[in-house]
Amino acid sequence: MSSEAAPATTAPAPGAVPSPTQPPSPTHTDRDGRGILVTDPALRQLAALMQQQGGHTVLRVGVRSGGCSGMSYTMDFIGRDAIREDDEVYTYEPADAPAFQVVSDPKSLLYIYGMQLDFSSALIGGGFNFTNPNATQTCGCGSSFAV
Repeated sequence: MSSEAAPATTAPAPGAVPSPTQPPSPTHTDRDGRGILVTDPALRQLAALMQQQGGHTVLRVGVRSGGCSGMSYTMDFIGRDAIREDDEVYTYEPADAPAFQVVSDPKSLLYIYGMQLDFSSALIGGGFNFTNPNATQTCGCGSSFAV
């Protein structure tokens, strides 16, 4: 990791119940300390997925209308040439994998700025998990929210 980006430990989200068997994962932000928080497990999973994509893609994170609570999260790999001029681009530099970028459009950032992205390999409830401080309501599926 570069000297510009140091892992930061964050407090659990309000109402979050810490796992009794696992301590909370450190989180990482963009190299300048802004944007979407990414935990170590999510960072490792995203870096592996990026390598599988050939390293010529970025991860687009956003929101769209729909889902149980009114809005749902989106995550897609896109080519670097699909980054729009008004997109916010965040660069993450894992210690043990190549750097990668996450992009989001300005409208989505109104709803997800400061969100934490985590990853679990659990058989039930595994996958990417979103903890959004801007959400006033979430549903049980974990991929939809309301503000």
